[in-house]
Amino acid sequence: MSFTRSKLFIACTLASSLAITACSNSNNDEKKQSTLTASAPATGQASNLSERNAQQRLINTLQQHFKKANINAKVLDIKATEVPNLYWVNLEGMSSVYATADGKYIIQGDVLRLGDSKIHNVSENLQSAANKKLLAGLKTEDLLVYKAQGKTKHIVYVFTDVSCPYCHKLHEHMSEINAKGIEVRYIAWPRGEQFMPAMESVWCSEDRQAAFNQAIAGTPLAPATCKNPVKNQYQLGLNMGVNGTPAIYNEEGVYLGGYLSPEELAERLNN
Repeated sequence: MSFTRSKLFIACTLASSLAITACSNSNNDEKKQSTLTASAPATGQASNLSERNAQQRLINTLQQHFKKANINAKVLDIKATEVPNLYWVNLEGMSSVYATADGKYIIQGDVLRLGDSKIHNVSENLQSAANKKLLAGLKTEDLLVYKAQGKTKHIVYVFTDVSCPYCHKLHEHMSEINAKGIEVRYIAWPRGEQFMPAMESVWCSEDRQAAFNQAIAGTPLAPATCKNPVKNQYQLGLNMGVNGTPAIYNEEGVYLGGYLSPEELAERLNN
């Protein structure tokens, strides 16, 4: 379930590391609508009843607009950002978006703050908090776990796909990663329906690690079916905004990057 450009008339934003390009459906003859003018602290938490009511009205407005535009989306949560009258919206089964306070425009992608030595993603803390809850709900037995050697210093969650070349490259360095005290927990995220059977075969194998190693090496796996979490894990990735593999997250739900060398991964975890 995802937004398509043909359906998403309200607004769209494509963010690169240095620039944001936004497009919106403007109507010069459209009547001016009343604006929800709630302001909230940078934490994203509504500080009083008036603000909570304003956020609820925004949720209701967005749901009405989605229904009118035939967009099948459900708002799970909404929080204020540091940008005046711009809210972060957590949606079921798809990446989060931003919405203006009047509910007339939504923005897909990242909103970046300039002015410091580093570019700051204004929703990073909000998205990370949501990710942390989702990752905490995973059962270890549903994952493919490569334990750290010696004392476990860090745990990372990696959305992976056996058909992904960069996942292969990351997996080649598993022993080096584990040697740095990093435990890797793989989450199944087939990048397309055609890759679903291979991931299910891995997850349904008696020796999941051996099957994954075999698939990564390019050796076909015997088809296997069972009650497995692959589709649910794929949906989890969509909820967290995953759009490619590998996608690496720390325990706090912070996105660390795609493919990283063992040294780069350790550096990001230690910073």
